[in-house]
Amino acid sequence: MIIKSKADLDGLKAIGKIVANCLQYMMAQAKAGMSTRELDDLGGKFMAKYNAVSAPVSEYDFPGHTCISVNEEAAHGIPGKRILQPGDLVNIDVSASMNGFYADTGGSFILPPSTKEKEEVCRLAKLALESALKEVKTGIKINLIGKAIERVAKGARHTVIRNLGSHGVGRSLHEAPEFIAGFFDPNDSRTLSEGTVITIEPFISNGAHEVEDTGDGWTLANPGFLTAQYEHTLVVTKDGPVLVTVPD
Repeated sequence: MIIKSKADLDGLKAIGKIVANCLQYMMAQAKAGMSTRELDDLGGKFMAKYNAVSAPVSEYDFPGHTCISVNEEAAHGIPGKRILQPGDLVNIDVSASMNGFYADTGGSFILPPSTKEKEEVCRLAKLALESALKEVKTGIKINLIGKAIERVAKGARHTVIRNLGSHGVGRSLHEAPEFIAGFFDPNDSRTLSEGTVITIEPFISNGAHEVEDTGDGWTLANPGFLTAQYEHTLVVTKDGPVLVTVPD
């Protein structure tokens, strides 16, 4: 999507705030002993309260209002009977639409007690997002986003999940520019145009380079490794990124 008016920006910011607040609410409510389905139901009710529609459901008929991935699961985890345990590394990805505008956000957190290894992968994923955001400006090559993410991971002897990436968003959940790599791709000559709406969502792992379908058609994982992800939806401007997935 290209932002062409104040109405466009206002519509995007409205749904951006809802998904951001939903993510914060779900993270605050998550407790050991509850199922991922129970946590997802809380997210579904939150979205319904603000007249937002789950994008995974409406766009892909996903079996959950949100994606909840635990430990070895990196993305697209299906909410279900899995019981959250003390020490779990949990990722929640919230995307929704309202009045024709879509926004997408996500975050990882650890249910106490934590470990240094889990804290480090989360810290690096946050840092990778922050570093990539600093690169965003009208006219830059898209591959500078991946370069910034990869630099953070490699500098700390961690890895980037190479078959997951960022993407365009705004009028649908996934649109142009399609797959924005979380690593430096010298063959990607695309540039960012003024007003383009994208996500940035680095997936940082303590050793995995790719993830695979676990067999349910959705959940992506690499057993034996941990992955953390943080995500914002933003608008590209000549002065830098305008974040729209900012909670109250």
